Amino acid sequence: MEGSCLCGAVTVHTPDSTSVDACHCGMCRRWGGGPALGVSGGTDVGIDGAEAMRMYRSSEWAERAFCGTCGTHLYYKLLPTGEYFVPVGLFQDGEPFAFKEQIFIDRKPDFYAFANPTHDLTEAEVFARYLPPEEPAPGT
Repeated sequence: MEGSCLCGAVTVHTPDSTSVDACHCGMCRRWGGGPALGVSGGTDVGIDGAEAMRMYRSSEWAERAFCGTCGTHLYYKLLPTGEYFVPVGLFQDGEPFAFKEQIFIDRKPDFYAFANPTHDLTEAEVFARYLPPEEPAPGT
């Protein structure tokens, strides 16, 4: 799949995916004003226009990137594994997406809800799945 930022300075290439996930953690909600909706790019993500990108190390285990020109969010990257989570909004070509999973479901505020049936993971379940065993979970 191929998606780009608002101004077109950065293009992101990912493997084909139909699964959209939502993250309700506080950092994602602060970063985008609501839950982050994205697709997993795995470790096979290509970027054209990287010179326009800006990166921000948002935690010990992740970095986030955005276009330095228009501010569009480009990815969340899990540093221990090199896996990318790419905002679904970058892909505007009518991909057949399906909403599959919500993470940090126990951090979701009460003022919004999705009607779709999804697989839901709590904060503890997310850290157990994605952080290497030698890494302590935040706050411990």
